[in-house]
Amino acid sequence: MPLALFALTIGAFAIGTTEFVIVGLVPTIAQQLSISLPSAGLLVSIYALGVAIGAPVLTALTGRMPRK
Repeated sequence: MPLALFALTIGAFAIGTTEFVIVGLVPTIAQQLSISLPSAGLLVSIYALGVAIGAPVLTALTGRMPRK
């Protein structure tokens, strides 16, 4: 496997894992921020939505920039 493909695979795995890890932390987030569980879940959902929308937009905007 080429090194670039391996690095891309590891990066995608790490990003995907962070989306699932945060679900287990929702009760702790709610407690630390003194908010309800649904509100903490909404925060996580808004973050995930921001990543899902922001990543392609930033890729499109920076795709024409010189690489070096």
